[in-house]
Amino acid sequence: MTGLIPMYLKTVYKKEPVFTHSKVVYTIGQNTFKEKLGADFLKLANIHPSLKDKDLDPYAEANNTGMFRGGATYADAITMGAEKIDKKLSEEFGKIRGKKVLSFNAESDLTDYLQLYTDLCQ
Repeated sequence: MTGLIPMYLKTVYKKEPVFTHSKVVYTIGQNTFKEKLGADFLKLANIHPSLKDKDLDPYAEANNTGMFRGGATYADAITMGAEKIDKKLSEEFGKIRGKKVLSFNAESDLTDYLQLYTDLCQ
């Protein structure tokens, strides 16, 4: 359910002093469950009157892919946390304008991550 956190930070909590200038890096990994989250998922996820239905649109599938899509939609940067991720998500978020995207690299010495965080701080 961590896919909801970027959305909450960028909508409901965006005016909270602790989160006003926060940046979100979201990692898309392998699908870990195939089940649907239930017909009332979007209703339950709507935790605040300031949230609009359109804010929850990326989560409409109410499944693992929907959680990844929602988190990535609201993130300032996206990292790929596994070699094999959902093909739809890879195509959708692999190269997206306006966001830094870091591909999975098992051989990485983490320099790319340091640069990503540095770029987000500027």
